[in-house]
Amino acid sequence: MTAWIEAVRTLRTAREAGVLVTLIEVRGHAPREAGAKMVVSASRTWSSIGGGNLEEDAIARARALIEIGAVEPASFTASLSDKAPPEYGVQCCGGEVTVLLEPLRVVPSVAIFGMGHVGVELARILARHDIELHLVDSRDTRLDAEVLVPLEDAVAGVHRHHVPVIPELVLAELPHGTQVLVLTHDHAEDLAIIDAALRCPHLGSVGLIGSSAKWARFRAKLAAAGFSAHEIDRVQTPIGLPGLTTSKEPAAIALSVAAAWLASREWVSADAARAADET
Repeated sequence: MTAWIEAVRTLRTAREAGVLVTLIEVRGHAPREAGAKMVVSASRTWSSIGGGNLEEDAIARARALIEIGAVEPASFTASLSDKAPPEYGVQCCGGEVTVLLEPLRVVPSVAIFGMGHVGVELARILARHDIELHLVDSRDTRLDAEVLVPLEDAVAGVHRHHVPVIPELVLAELPHGTQVLVLTHDHAEDLAIIDAALRCPHLGSVGLIGSSAKWARFRAKLAAAGFSAHEIDRVQTPIGLPGLTTSKEPAAIALSVAAAWLASREWVSADAARAADET
């Protein structure tokens, strides 16, 4: 397998940001041909676009993009002559190259606890996005291939977890920043998952489906269990985009929840883009 492709997979699995560096145009003589690629992370590199000053410059630029969390591609043109500034050494091939830097972002991670009718509909929508999607249920039959047929053409990386007793087991293994959505078939199970999720500081937001009466009972029980008001406020309920729909149909509820998630991701992306522009 091509080294840069394996490098991209390695970074994705490790949930580490990187940059794909490509020579998109070569004029005259250069160490590598157009299309040559390498991958850069904060601490290492894979493959090569020709070495020397060109490659070192590309690595420095790539790591600057990683540092600011850039989401948009960037490019630069380098002259390979003895008259070019030799910051990392002279390259006198005589040509000129244009280099494209494409950020490889850490994709979002979402965990759906409860693969009932709403859970399956929600997974169906979220699976169309480039995310890591974790599907969790205490009932092994709800994770059968027949139930998850709608996800066969998923864009997302789909991970199935059968957790019959202790939700802490899967919560502890979820990637850093994972957004947890709780919508199981059992209110007692919902509460156990919420309790365990609040004890996992590495997780992102925690969303709960249900009525205000349900949440009032949960809030009282969580407070009695010793959670502070600040800790309890990590739970977002009800989940969904306000005003999108009042329907109780599973597909409509799932659409509302997915729309709220997508809106939150767009805000994150916009903030990252603004940070890059201001740097």
